[in-house]
Amino acid sequence: MKILRALLISSLVLVSSPLTVAQTITPPDEETVQPILPPENNDAVIESNQTLERLFEQLRKDPKETSSSATARMIWREWTASGSKSIDLLMAWAGTAMRSKNYAKAEDLLDQVIVLNPEFSEGWNRRATLYFAKLDYSRSLADIEKTLTLEPRHFGALSGLAVIMQRLDRKEDALKAWYRVLEIYPANKVAQDAVIALEEELTGSRT
Repeated sequence: MKILRALLISSLVLVSSPLTVAQTITPPDEETVQPILPPENNDAVIESNQTLERLFEQLRKDPKETSSSATARMIWREWTASGSKSIDLLMAWAGTAMRSKNYAKAEDLLDQVIVLNPEFSEGWNRRATLYFAKLDYSRSLADIEKTLTLEPRHFGALSGLAVIMQRLDRKEDALKAWYRVLEIYPANKVAQDAVIALEEELTGSRT
């Protein structure tokens, strides 16, 4: 994560990107995703982990965009299952505040989520999304780093990292992040298109 730490203290020229935060860091159709509340016991945690392992294996092997998208949606559901009604309520309120662009309120709510459960990766990822929306890339990168520490396979956070790298004109770093997305989620069309575009740009700049 040396790249992230370097970015946190450097000032770089921003460039535009065709991708949006809705395509990357946050789950698709967030409003329609209902939280799954497993029983608060060790058996539920083990079962959830086993479910994720099966889903990620399925995602890795599936070459079809439609069916892999359904698998990705199931993974998002597992990620958003905090196991705490209080956290789920705070997350729902934060989502409403973000859609209303009440970023101060959303940040306060997500801060509470992280305090209540600092091991809940989606709390960090959702706050990374908030900072992204505010164009506060330094803080977004810091929360992405924490998300990936807790869940290295988080293709949403990796996609967010790639988009920020592009906006900071760090094309090679963006390409590396997109490659990591495709290792986890090979049928991801956004990542596929981004890799093709970046490879063409980088090849052209070297000739």
